[in-house]
Amino acid sequence: MDRPASAELAGFTIGVTADRTRDVLGTMLERRGARVVLAPALRIVPLADDTELRAATRACLDRPPDIVVANTSIGMRGWLEAADGWGLAEPLRGVLAQAYVVTRDPRVRGEGAPVEETYAEVIDHLRHRGVRGQVVAMQLPGERQPEWTAALEAAGATVIEIPLYRWAPPLDPAPLHRMVDLVTGRLVDAVTFTSAPAVHALIRAAGPSADDLLAALREDVLVACVGPVSAAPLRRLGVPVVAPGRARLGALVRAIIKELPPRAVNVQVNGHDLTLRGHAAVVDGALKPLAPGPMSVLRALATEPGRVFSRAALLRTLPRGADEHAVEMAVARLRAGLGIPRVVQTVVKRGYRLAVD
Repeated sequence: MDRPASAELAGFTIGVTADRTRDVLGTMLERRGARVVLAPALRIVPLADDTELRAATRACLDRPPDIVVANTSIGMRGWLEAADGWGLAEPLRGVLAQAYVVTRDPRVRGEGAPVEETYAEVIDHLRHRGVRGQVVAMQLPGERQPEWTAALEAAGATVIEIPLYRWAPPLDPAPLHRMVDLVTGRLVDAVTFTSAPAVHALIRAAGPSADDLLAALREDVLVACVGPVSAAPLRRLGVPVVAPGRARLGALVRAIIKELPPRAVNVQVNGHDLTLRGHAAVVDGALKPLAPGPMSVLRALATEPGRVFSRAALLRTLPRGADEHAVEMAVARLRAGLGIPRVVQTVVKRGYRLAVD
């Protein structure tokens, strides 16, 4: 069914690897017309009953911190909820209320707490402020940060690490493995990351196909990260990354909107405006979703509009195991999907071409 293509991301498929924010981010993208594939790379496992967290809480009560590094709002809420279960919530609130708070999450700003984008900026801010002789309670972001702890201790601070949760593999790994297949097959136009561990998890899930995955991310699939922390491991691997100036989901969506539509291919065919988006063509402003086979054929034809492509050449764009009959079927479905005559022309004994103006 034809639909208007006025939404900024209509016709594009975007993969979401986040766990905690997947529904929010997915909804934001869908409202702008995207088809969203959810594949949480990791899940957060709370540590409410963990002995380490309880010991760290006791340490904060015995020696109240002068400074609290609050990584996330959900982590701080989880800490207070866990403390409530131990009957320590009120004493902990009293201790935290007296501390200087610096955070990477604006939702825990409290009374004007400074917000820094990365842990490196947090550490630089605190060292500039001065921490010698002070106690710093550091909320861990799912994994230990020995380099940051060591930097603060070298500056003269005593650091209490607060392990509020840990990363674990998803309960169902199938969506993540499917995401690997979609990326390597260029069947998603973009993939998003909101944490560095999710990057590592996707690469691990690729296994022997990791090189193919990285090749797709370097060349064809847009990679969008919420901030510099999640982008860092990808940049070290030579993957171009789009990241907003501020690490916010709304800014991430706006960055995708700015980057993805200009990648679309535009041609004039037989008096019609034709734009190729991820899983759809836009014909004279109407969105025409296409199956992967017909879309692959159209994309190949549009690489050199007007050139005749043989069946053998188009066969290479289809999944392995397809034959020349599959090319004919894909062309027939392409013509039906576009719904306009004489756009894909048959050149007898030679192949097919786009009837460019």
